Amino acid sequence: MELEDAPRQHYSEKEKQEIFDGEFMPHIHSMYNFGYRLTLDRDDAKDLVQDTYLKAFRFIESFQKGTNAKAWLFRILKNSFINDYRKKSKEPSKVDYQEVEAYYNSEEVDRQITPDLRVESLKDMIGDEISNALNSLDVDFRTVIILCDLEGFKYEEMAKILDIPIGTVRSRLHRARNLLKEKLKSYAQSMGYNKA
Repeated sequence: MELEDAPRQHYSEKEKQEIFDGEFMPHIHSMYNFGYRLTLDRDDAKDLVQDTYLKAFRFIESFQKGTNAKAWLFRILKNSFINDYRKKSKEPSKVDYQEVEAYYNSEEVDRQITPDLRVESLKDMIGDEISNALNSLDVDFRTVIILCDLEGFKYEEMAKILDIPIGTVRSRLHRARNLLKEKLKSYAQSMGYNKA
C-alpha cells in the first residue's frame, strides 16, 4: 500500500505537529543510520532522511496514530532510496573535469590514496572487515541484515517495510546471513574462531 492509498486520518494542525515531534522525530538517528547504510554516503543519507521526513509530514494523515512510527518511516525511506536508485541508474554518469584537472595538477596526486571514508566512519561501530563485508552485499541482502540484525525489526514489520511476503523476508535474510558468513569466514579464522 502506497502512502497516497492508505486510509486517511483527520488531524488538526496541532495534532500533526504532536505526531511529527512525538512519534517521528525520536527515530531520526535510526533513520540516518539506515539511510547511510543504504547509500554509503553521508550527504546522500542526509538528503534521504530529509526527503523521508518531508514525505512523512506531507502524508501524515495516512499514518495511524499509536502504530509503529519507526516501521512506517523506514518504509518511506526504503521506497525513496529505491526510487532514487532507479532514477540514478538510468542517468549517465557525470564527471566534473575541472575537479579531475585540479586534482592531477595538485601535489596530492603523488600521495597514497586514503581508505574509503565510508568504511572509516563505520569502523567505530563495527569492525572494518564486517562493514566491508556488509557493504559488499547486494542492496536487497544488506537491507534485510540492517533491518533485522542492526535495527531489531520483526519479520512482520520487515515484510511491511520492504513490501514483500514474510516468506521472502525469511529466505532473503537466511541467504544474506549465509553470504555474510561466507565473506567473513577467513576473518573469523584469523581471529581464532574455529569452523565448528
